[in-house]
Amino acid sequence: MPNLVGITVNHRSMRGDAHRFAALLRDIAGGVTPNTAERAAAIAAYLETLCDGIHHHHQAEDDVLWPVLEASAGAEVDLRDLTDDHRQLDPLLDAIRRDARALAAAPHDRAAAHRLADVLGTLRDLLDEHIEDEERTVFPVIQRYVSDADWAKVEAAVRKGGKMGFELPRIERYATPAELAELKRMAGPVLRVLLAATRRGFAKREAVIFPAG
Repeated sequence: MPNLVGITVNHRSMRGDAHRFAALLRDIAGGVTPNTAERAAAIAAYLETLCDGIHHHHQAEDDVLWPVLEASAGAEVDLRDLTDDHRQLDPLLDAIRRDARALAAAPHDRAAAHRLADVLGTLRDLLDEHIEDEERTVFPVIQRYVSDADWAKVEAAVRKGGKMGFELPRIERYATPAELAELKRMAGPVLRVLLAATRRGFAKREAVIFPAG
């Protein structure tokens, strides 16, 4: 049976970041949290990478996972609603990139912060609904019909093109201890080395964006 811990943590990291940044930008827009030029630039850089990662994830699902499911499960799976959600994502991700750059150019512009907060809230809600639907409807089909070999191809497609310095430290943030132990067992010593190599740079970026955290 395919091991879904990797995709589960990936989903949780996307949702978690959407929630964190929607709340942060709402506080900045409301004047609760101050925004400096350094923080605004770091927010824009983080969101750019996050949007790239979300796009890559859903593109890999469209290009690799969906065909695997259709070949393996046939009529047992209906992907139309999930595919429609994917079509909504790219314009939304483009809007986040645009509004984040606008805020970086004018860190004290509360209207710019409001626009970014609004679009991040839309992303948060779409990801919550989409991922809950996907995990409820698709995960059981994967575990019942997809072979380990085919699942390995899906996971390889998801990993390909990902930015390790961004993706790996987020595993530690969002995985439970049991999930992290399972991922380390599956990947072997290389994951421990890569986590150690990427942890410090990620933590420095986090400290600029969320200094109290």
